Amino acid sequence: MKKLKILVGSKNPVKVAAAKTVFELYYPDHEIDCLGLHAPSKVPDQPIGEDETRIGAENRVIFLQANHDADFYCAMEGGAADFSFGPATFAYVVIANRDHTSIGRSSNLPLPPVFYQALLSGEELGNVLDNAFNTTNVKQKGGAIGLLTHHHATRESTYTQALTLAMAPFNFPELYIGV
Repeated sequence: MKKLKILVGSKNPVKVAAAKTVFELYYPDHEIDCLGLHAPSKVPDQPIGEDETRIGAENRVIFLQANHDADFYCAMEGGAADFSFGPATFAYVVIANRDHTSIGRSSNLPLPPVFYQALLSGEELGNVLDNAFNTTNVKQKGGAIGLLTHHHATRESTYTQALTLAMAPFNFPELYIGV
């Protein structure tokens, strides 16, 4: 059986599990070796805005590529922004191999304005949620998505969907690369 080495720019088990799920889906005839490693985002712990969030994910992948050898590199960065319809949290995902990088984004989860204000004051969403819902380390579990949807969706399911979509250029490189 062929083996694929996948590196994830985080030791968060939710992010590693999402990446492993996606690569097992796309490469069922391969043994997937998926490992989470520390990779600095070089953005604040709680990114605000789409650009800061995307750059954090990109920086994690760039760090992995510069310091490790793998078949694929992945990163997920959660952020928040105040859109015209109100505050929301979301994530950017980046997947890269030696030849190509693909960037994707998750759907938005509306945030209560009081939570968003706490983020603007410098708090991390996971800590805000732990305080509001009396949970512990929710960011390594279902996250805001799990809590605010009564666990009909989870942080992992959202990462999985975004990563699944970001794989499109690797499925049809002739349509994406060199265009």
